[in-house]
Amino acid sequence: MAVVRLDRRGVQAIVKTHRGPGGELRQVPDPVPGETEVLVRVRASSVCGTDVHLWEWNDWAQSRVHRVPLVLGHELSGEVVQVGRAVRSLAVGDHVSAETHIVDGTCYQCRTGRMHICEHVEVFGVDRDGVFAELAVLPEMNAWKNDPGLAPEIASIQEPLGNAVHALLPEDTVEDVAGRRVLVTGCGPIGLLAIAAAKAFGAETVVATEVNPLRAELAQKMGVDAVLDPTAPDGPLAERVRAAAGGGVDVALEMSGHPSSLALVFDALTPGGRVSLLGLFDRPATIDVDNAIVFRAARVQGIFGRRMFATWYQVKSLLARPAFREKVRAIITHRVPIPEVGRAMELIASHRAAKVSLEARW
Repeated sequence: MAVVRLDRRGVQAIVKTHRGPGGELRQVPDPVPGETEVLVRVRASSVCGTDVHLWEWNDWAQSRVHRVPLVLGHELSGEVVQVGRAVRSLAVGDHVSAETHIVDGTCYQCRTGRMHICEHVEVFGVDRDGVFAELAVLPEMNAWKNDPGLAPEIASIQEPLGNAVHALLPEDTVEDVAGRRVLVTGCGPIGLLAIAAAKAFGAETVVATEVNPLRAELAQKMGVDAVLDPTAPDGPLAERVRAAAGGGVDVALEMSGHPSSLALVFDALTPGGRVSLLGLFDRPATIDVDNAIVFRAARVQGIFGRRMFATWYQVKSLLARPAFREKVRAIITHRVPIPEVGRAMELIASHRAAKVSLEARW
């Protein structure tokens, strides 16, 4: 095992210490990589909607998290400082990001080329210790090697960017969105990234819905053709979407997790169109299956993670374009040291932030 001497007795980390709201800055034991793992010094992380759910401890988080204490966080970029004995593809000094879904490699899904929906998947910061820490351990397979020149704050956002790309291009045989009309409901960070990616992939028209003025403004920077306020008294929202898109939309991405948006994506869909569902609903939501799906011959795709690793190569291609990198950078509205993650959560909860980048300043 190649070793970098760390000379310390523990690392600082943001820990969910109890089954309730919040988290604490704690010292935890040094993480130790196994034979097929690498130790990474975190250079930047960022806050995901999942982190917000866990911090607020909503109904979804209460049902999903099965152990505490737990180091939070999963979006990461960092530098490899130690490699396990069996690691072959990485070396000390490599700049990496994290594919945050850890798979078993043996279940039916993994064996049939669908690792992203592994039956026994574990997620950093949810099922096992995460990356809001000075150091983190990644399986070799989960450490995506970056171009050394890619800025850490951009590199850490590849995981949610991958979600956006996977929502646009979800199938094993990729369905092109070029020339299609696309709806994005909710301009949170992944929704904003989806707008930018849809335009990069050649979508004819992209329409978005958003109530927050800051995020609506950012949608314009991403290249949206129209952004609609669902609360505006301008008639039924589905009709407004259809008018803005020039007809029913071919692809609808539900990113908000709001029950009204679930109905909207089907109401605005053209017959035979596709809906990708990524937003997490705090509570069970309902739709009229007959009219929303059956009679429309709608295709519905649940989006969980990214295709491993086809989506990562698509993301790499997008980030090779300077103009696209600048769009990604534009959604980072705040930069906060990791120990002050509570302030980051407050910025998000008060709707004053889009994407919050967490800097490794301890």
